[in-house]
Amino acid sequence: SAALYDMDHVAPQLTQLRELGITVSLDDFGTGYSSLSYLRRLPMDTLKLDRSFVHGMMSDRGDYAIVQGVIGLARSFGYSIVAEGVETEAQGLTLMRLGCTLAQGYCISRPMPPEEFPGWVAQWRAPETWRPPVVV
Repeated sequence: SAALYDMDHVAPQLTQLRELGITVSLDDFGTGYSSLSYLRRLPMDTLKLDRSFVHGMMSDRGDYAIVQGVIGLARSFGYSIVAEGVETEAQGLTLMRLGCTLAQGYCISRPMPPEEFPGWVAQWRAPETWRPPVVV
């Protein structure tokens, strides 16, 4: 967030990083120092939707509207979007229906030591409710 105080300096540096093949993400979008002007001015690839909205979207119409709006904004700017803090299958399914197919959170996995990751990823399967229907 401190770097965002000098957007004229930061934007060209982010452009150079992207030219090197490094993707740029804006974390916790919608909270703190996040601003819609960042979407216009910063060269980014991904928005990370803050967990506080994901947590509240199932019971709070305002949080649901924010999630829906941020997903729409990300699409409009050509960014991918990652939802943080997905803790339930219902949250994941709701996000998928809204067009967000990338997520992180305890519903997928708890943090783990790096050496456990290869085994985990080899056996992990998305919850049944997240999988597309089988067409026969």
